[in-house]
Amino acid sequence: MSTEQSQDSTATARHWRSYGPLDLHPILVHAMEAFNEHGYHGTSVRNIAGRVGVTVPALYYHYENKQALLATLLETSIKDVLDRCRAAAAEAGPAPLARFCGMVESIVLYMAHRRSLAFLDTEIRSLEPANRARYVALRDYLQHMLLDTVEAGRAEGVFTTEIPADAVRAVLIMCQGVANWFRPDGPLTAEQVAERHVVLSLGTVGHPLPSPAPRAPAPYGSR
Repeated sequence: MSTEQSQDSTATARHWRSYGPLDLHPILVHAMEAFNEHGYHGTSVRNIAGRVGVTVPALYYHYENKQALLATLLETSIKDVLDRCRAAAAEAGPAPLARFCGMVESIVLYMAHRRSLAFLDTEIRSLEPANRARYVALRDYLQHMLLDTVEAGRAEGVFTTEIPADAVRAVLIMCQGVANWFRPDGPLTAEQVAERHVVLSLGTVGHPLPSPAPRAPAPYGSR
């Protein structure tokens, strides 16, 4: 599947490494927090309305039902990842190695900076068939972006994996897992986590990493 398409101008204009406050309607913010705390099925529309400080009918004026809230949040998340991934690839240029590194970095940075939104991917099982199909199509597009780049790298000899589709799935699972454990007050910054995951991902797709420089022998008699 080819993903060679013209880049979205708004995505390339906005720097993909930049993250400001999350720009969501207050109803979506409170729905996101409730879903993360109690799960989709453990959250009621009345609970969300109470968090927002509006009546249930007022909430329904903005969103048809609880399913619409989840679908909107998940689509908002995956579309933002796609925009940033496209922008990273465009900035990297045509070389598969640089494009792959940029895309992996963009995905990990998103998972770290938008972890509350990205974590909702675990609720894909709660989407109704039409909403699920729409979300999966967007997620598959992200996977094909990476796969096309890995296949191009294999053709140039920079990636050596014999199982590119499996390797790309493994890379995405690893990167998406960052949303589960990353903490801003932890020992690593989002940028450091992204850098490490680029290295891990390169190993997964079979890019030979440079060997560490040999250590000089210790002086005779030293301990």
